[in-house]
Amino acid sequence: MPILPAGLLLAAALSSLSAQAVPDTPSPAAQPSARPLSSETRGDIFMAEKKFREAIEVYQQAPAQNAVVQNKLGIAYQQTQQLDNARKAYERAIKLKPDYMEALNNLGTIYYARKNYRRAINWYNRALKTAPGEARAATVYENLGRAWFNRKDYARASDCMLTALRLDPDVFKQHGAVGQILEETSIEERAKYHFYQARVCARMGRNDDALQYLRRALEEGFKEKKSLDEEPDFATLKDLPEFKELMARVPRTL
Repeated sequence: MPILPAGLLLAAALSSLSAQAVPDTPSPAAQPSARPLSSETRGDIFMAEKKFREAIEVYQQAPAQNAVVQNKLGIAYQQTQQLDNARKAYERAIKLKPDYMEALNNLGTIYYARKNYRRAINWYNRALKTAPGEARAATVYENLGRAWFNRKDYARASDCMLTALRLDPDVFKQHGAVGQILEETSIEERAKYHFYQARVCARMGRNDDALQYLRRALEEGFKEKKSLDEEPDFATLKDLPEFKELMARVPRTL
């Protein structure tokens, strides 16, 4: 399985493609010849089936001047770790449609995957300018927060994570790629990231989620356990039995 970069709009785009496919839809080759499917639709079906190489082949048969198809082609390339080809496809999509938020964000994920966080941040910011304050920008804010986190700017990372959660209360839950993304980081950084997720959730009054991420941080060996009881963001958690249980538990390093 390919490891997704920090491109949660990639996951969202694939979910959208899945939603377009009819359950138990036969493969494109089995469709009635009387109503031939477009190259884009055939590619969408392959994407929903996670047949990314087949999707690439049929997307390439679609009109090249279609920004949406170019973005989908980039997603398919990225799923097969063909990052250069993915980058070129996203750039073509942006050239055709300069305010295409999804393509701008996805281009940022290419630079994130290459650990060029500065350029990733630039593209995420460009994406946000196209849809400020909209719920669909939540995933971009989360991506931006992760990029700032990797640049050790934890204050900016927290602000972005908080904005993402305000725009979409389920943003952390809906995008399961987070776990895969963090596999590429050290256990120490993974624990710290979950700690910041816990803080953001606690600020929003989402105590169950805060406890969940705090539990992950401790299991991954978060080293500042003694200071957790004094953390202002956890003030509303301190009297909860679950929090007290976590504080009494000896962290288990994975």
